[in-house]
Amino acid sequence: MSDDRPIVQVQGVSFAYSPDRPDVLRDVSWSFPAAAVTALLGPNGSGKTTLLNVILGWLKPRKGVVRLDSAAKEGSAPERRGRRIGLVPQDEALAFELELLEFVLLGRAPFLGLLDRPGEEDRLAAAAAIEAMGLTVLSARPVNALSAGERQLAAIARALAQDPAVLLLDEPLSHLDLGNTRRLLHVLESLRRIGKTIILTTHDPNIAAVLADEAVLLKEGRVLAGGPAAEVMTATLLAETYGVPVDVRMIDGRPIILPRL
Repeated sequence: MSDDRPIVQVQGVSFAYSPDRPDVLRDVSWSFPAAAVTALLGPNGSGKTTLLNVILGWLKPRKGVVRLDSAAKEGSAPERRGRRIGLVPQDEALAFELELLEFVLLGRAPFLGLLDRPGEEDRLAAAAAIEAMGLTVLSARPVNALSAGERQLAAIARALAQDPAVLLLDEPLSHLDLGNTRRLLHVLESLRRIGKTIILTTHDPNIAAVLADEAVLLKEGRVLAGGPAAEVMTATLLAETYGVPVDVRMIDGRPIILPRL
């Protein structure tokens, strides 16, 4: 449960990929509470992934500011951000042939010096993350030899090994089958219980309905609506966000969102 303290604050952020292109984010402001799951929802091109990369610091906003722990991100040391924030991208090209354990150990890089090698504590953290994602039997397998779903779980394990305070996940369920989706939802729920902050993007509002404390609806780079997920994920607001009529039905006290034919 959120303690209502904002751990990440986005204030008046606008971003464009080049000066001659239109803004992808337009005056976005939102405070992300600590120890909570916030889902960013919206259609393709609404700015969800861009917002994650601005929060991480990979992209610099044209205007506005991102604050981490009430401090402007620009004023915080990169190594501190590297320890406090972890990212799981939607897709990732691997330049090196790494075994799964070596890949997950990359998550410990923010805690190591330039020429340091991972120690026992790092290996234990990596092994625990691999086990949490159900990949222990694959520890010695090359990551490039894994299925798309297994690679997605490996990327999440790498982020878990980092043990960040804030975990950013870009469409984390996109390559997972039903069993691994259930596993990941359990892992994310356990992280929330121990006080981690999770910000995830998803095309599927049903994922947000299952997991999220808060939902932020993005459309054309702007925040259309945001707040407690149960209050935001209405048929009217979701239809406006996605541009198609939807039905919201309650099953066992949980909303299920269906496109209206």
